[in-house]
Amino acid sequence: METGGGPTLQPLLCLAWLAATLPIVAAALPIPAAAGGRLLHGLLAAFSARGKTVRTPSAAAASSTSTSSSSKEKFTVPQKYFLHFYVVGAVVTTSLLLAICFYAYMKMTILLPEPSNYSTIASHLVGSNSFSFGGVWSHTMEHKYRVWRTVFVLLLMEIQVLRRLYETENVFHYSPSARMHIVGYLTGLFYYTAAPISLASSCIPEAADYLRYQIAEFIVKGRARMPDLVIDSSSLLKPLLKLGWCQWIGAVIFIWGSLHQTRCHAILGSLRGHKDSDEYVIPCGDWFSRVSCPHYLAELVIYLGMLIASGGSDISVWFLFIFVITNLSFAAVQTHKWYLQKFEDYPRSRYAIIPFVL
Repeated sequence: METGGGPTLQPLLCLAWLAATLPIVAAALPIPAAAGGRLLHGLLAAFSARGKTVRTPSAAAASSTSTSSSSKEKFTVPQKYFLHFYVVGAVVTTSLLLAICFYAYMKMTILLPEPSNYSTIASHLVGSNSFSFGGVWSHTMEHKYRVWRTVFVLLLMEIQVLRRLYETENVFHYSPSARMHIVGYLTGLFYYTAAPISLASSCIPEAADYLRYQIAEFIVKGRARMPDLVIDSSSLLKPLLKLGWCQWIGAVIFIWGSLHQTRCHAILGSLRGHKDSDEYVIPCGDWFSRVSCPHYLAELVIYLGMLIASGGSDISVWFLFIFVITNLSFAAVQTHKWYLQKFEDYPRSRYAIIPFVL
């Protein structure tokens, strides 16, 4: 099926992820200080800093640099604004999931009667004849499989953002003084908007065209002449249950990573019993025995699961995964350095994020 704007969505997403990834890669490379390497690394570290890794002046220095400190604070927001990421992610993911699930249910499992003249009028209203029923809707099994696979991956993403939304509200106790840079905040908003779009990018154009067609047909026919929407739960579940082994292996990996991330977040949340406390202790338990940022490692596992569940055929999902690896690796290294500087007895056997690698 040819859909307006279809060929341009994925390249735009790839360019966006590439633009977000390259500065991180450049900051991680051993670029000489004379060539701006130290400046680039310092800027990116400042932009990505949040919570404990945000460098604040000591009490003695604060009195003499209050003006400078207040000016720097203008470029930060409270760390509790993390909640905004998951609200945005939940809204975008839910919207895409409902739209593509409706499209898949109506056109990929049930054969609808031809709507004769009304279809032609509606097609003119949306400015396209791509929805004439003379063969355009004859989807192959591979195409149907791809659409339902997208629904499956969006379900995984929905679980992820809703769980993170719950944890942000009920597990983490952010200190009132905890801040994050405004650039990091805007990056988070971009991420949780672009990530679900990337996961669904192969189906968004055709699903959007189908919804536009349905709206146009509703305008032409009116509510009284539109067929009633009857949802058969078996027709909704059967296509998901008939997906391939890649999807279920991906789901198992996703669940494994989610369980570990839930445990690690619970450990981190329990370290600060009082919301007003700024005291930090060394976290222990679960994957903390091997790495300093096991919640980031679990996030890599989660998105690896989504990548496998997606079938690996969409280039935008690969670019998304590469960004997740580079972004979390850079943040983990910064956190690992902070732990080593903060605690003299910090376990030297721990890696930053990936055991025996980084």
